[in-house]
Amino acid sequence: MAKPVNVSDASLLTHDRQAVRKRGFGVRKHMLLYLMILPGFLYFVVFKYFPMGGLVIAFQDYQPYRGIMGSEWVGFKHFIRLFTEPTFFMLLRNTLVLFAMNIVFFFPLPIILALMLNEVRHKFFKNSIQTIIYIPHFMSWVIIVSITYVFLTVDGGVLNELLAAVGLPKISFLTSSEWLRTVYIGQIIWKELGWSTIIYLAAITVVDTQLYEAAEMDGAGRLRKTWHVTLPAIRPVIITLLILKIGSTLDLGFEHMYLLLNSLNREVAEIFDTYIYTAGLKNGQLSYSTTVGLFKGVVGLVLVMLSNRLAKKMGEDGVY
Repeated sequence: MAKPVNVSDASLLTHDRQAVRKRGFGVRKHMLLYLMILPGFLYFVVFKYFPMGGLVIAFQDYQPYRGIMGSEWVGFKHFIRLFTEPTFFMLLRNTLVLFAMNIVFFFPLPIILALMLNEVRHKFFKNSIQTIIYIPHFMSWVIIVSITYVFLTVDGGVLNELLAAVGLPKISFLTSSEWLRTVYIGQIIWKELGWSTIIYLAAITVVDTQLYEAAEMDGAGRLRKTWHVTLPAIRPVIITLLILKIGSTLDLGFEHMYLLLNSLNREVAEIFDTYIYTAGLKNGQLSYSTTVGLFKGVVGLVLVMLSNRLAKKMGEDGVY
């Protein structure tokens, strides 16, 4: 004999079906938004996640003519080589020093510039400044380094000619180990400072204007409103970007440093990114270069997780 259906159970089933239909209708309703997300999603799947399968060659003595399935497994041989070679400590030192300089000298500048632009009341003047400082971002590193070469080269460089005109000795900025890091950070500031203000300016625009009005009633001037209202309001954005920045500690980028690298400044200019290119493509050590890249990725992941956890312990939202 069939069991009678409870009225309450039937109503729950009906409610669940209606909820499923609503969710499905929501997907159809926002289909254009999902289509906008699709290119970015495919980019990460094809160029970020799918290539992860190739990381297996870090544990092999990979030979292209044998393929992944036919290459010999060597376990942690390449990792032991990486951590025992004197080159590793040079790479680690150079990379960490450049990252520390990036955090100290570059990271705060977009925040300061965004706060300054927020105080500009003349719209045309503000838009003009933003346009000018955004332009370098759209130049390639080849152009940036070429312009730097014109200004700093010993043979006819603008700056060195000025030094010679006032009786001072010329300085070899582009081949000197002492000046390499300064030139590197200066180029990053020139290229990315303006573009990096966009996120902070967007965060500032959503600050509740009533907070500014309340601060004015308490007698606060522009500086105090910036310190006590604007900065606390955009602090979550600053923390999020700092966490993501920490995740790229060992990932400084290949192209920029490769264009500055030469035999005279290699001791301070060689970083993990350029070393991977040299070991992998120039010397054909594909398994070893993959090992270095895997090490970079694991360190970045661990640093993001640790910094995110620390941010949450300090009362911030974190990245996830």
